[in-house]
Amino acid sequence: MDSLTRRQFLKLSATTLASSSLALMGFSPATALAEVRQYKLMRTTEVRNTCTYCSVGCGILMYALGDNAKNAKASIIHIEGDPDHPVNRGTLCPKGASLLDIIHSDARLKFPEYRAPGSDKWVPISWNDAFDRIAELIKADRDANFIQRSDEGKLVNRWVTTGFLAASAASNEAGYLTHKVVRSLGMLAFDNQARV
Repeated sequence: MDSLTRRQFLKLSATTLASSSLALMGFSPATALAEVRQYKLMRTTEVRNTCTYCSVGCGILMYALGDNAKNAKASIIHIEGDPDHPVNRGTLCPKGASLLDIIHSDARLKFPEYRAPGSDKWVPISWNDAFDRIAELIKADRDANFIQRSDEGKLVNRWVTTGFLAASAASNEAGYLTHKVVRSLGMLAFDNQARV
């Protein structure tokens, strides 16, 4: 730059001014457009859900690709935080961000299992069998341990041998209904893990 003379500087300035003036008068090259590609989640089905890890109850968006009706097995391909959820507002912790790995894990349980007393093996059972077994055990324990009257003869209607831990990600309405059902059974030990 030290060897630039006054005459060369004026020529360079005039050339720059002329080329920028031509561009302003419409002689510029056409606008370059980027290639338009389809966004990878455009063809997916979006489902809102709640993270299963802890009791915070963060909202997640799950995206599935495929349709079982068209012989293409549906599979979840992407999970992200739900920006409209009041708890996490679109953010996820590292455990919540790794939910996709858990969903596709071979070790994930997809049905209830039962282990008989004294057995070392878990046996898969249907959901109906699991619900029936839970109901039978609850009824048997309540019938055996229900206290209708206290030692003083007061009506107490309580069941103290079983407790209930409510869902952490349940809504207020679900929590209210759960509370009413548990209390109507006479259960005293009732807690809710919710932090929302």
